Amino acid sequence: MLLLSTRGRRTGKRHEVPLLYLRDEGRLVVIASYGGRTQNPDWYENLRADPLVVVQADGQRFDARATVLAGPERDTWWRRFVEAYPGYSGYQKRTDRSIPIVVLEPR
Repeated sequence: MLLLSTRGRRTGKRHEVPLLYLRDEGRLVVIASYGGRTQNPDWYENLRADPLVVVQADGQRFDARATVLAGPERDTWWRRFVEAYPGYSGYQKRTDRSIPIVVLEPR
């Protein structure tokens, strides 16, 4: 688990959320599943409004830039998440939205 801190898109206040993640060399990758709900989670909408986030993982805290994956790269990471955490497959079946996948790259 990592702790992701985003700035609220309406309030400007910091919000923190724990998330499962996968590693990609120096980057961390998270998924905005929200349990398969029809809307995206607030933390995802917050980072779309302001992609500069703070991450705490493995005892370290650092600034990062969030980038939403698309196309084949997103598809590759989707498969990796489902392999690591099979429950995500069920979340996708519950919703019509394409569940976003986000890369967190240290700044």
